[in-house]
Amino acid sequence: MTLFLAITVLGLLVLVGLVVDGGAKIRAVQRADQLAAEAARAGGQAINVPAAITGEAPTLDARAAVAAAQAFLRRNGAQGTAAVTNAGQSLEVTVTATAPTVFLGLVGIDSMTVRGHAHATLVRGVTGAAP
Repeated sequence: MTLFLAITVLGLLVLVGLVVDGGAKIRAVQRADQLAAEAARAGGQAINVPAAITGEAPTLDARAAVAAAQAFLRRNGAQGTAAVTNAGQSLEVTVTATAPTVFLGLVGIDSMTVRGHAHATLVRGVTGAAP
């Protein structure tokens, strides 16, 4: 009976550890995705204004867009990268974060690294009434 109880308790502790640390990892991934999305939104507002005013297809000001995304990440204490892609039409942001563990720390794993990803793509609005 004692051996059965010991094995059962050990199994339950492992299960609880997986739930707790797995939940922490899911929350960390969601947070990293949220930060990446907001950084992409912030950087996506840095368009090439002179070209847009003349009626050309809107594109991102690459330097300003990356700087705005990086500034947003710094203000929120996040590490990440931003890059303009698709001929200046999109901004890709990747965030890397770490999440501390509770139960995995007992076996030497003190933290988990997670990544979040988002992109913002410029679109052109339609103005005026349809015929």
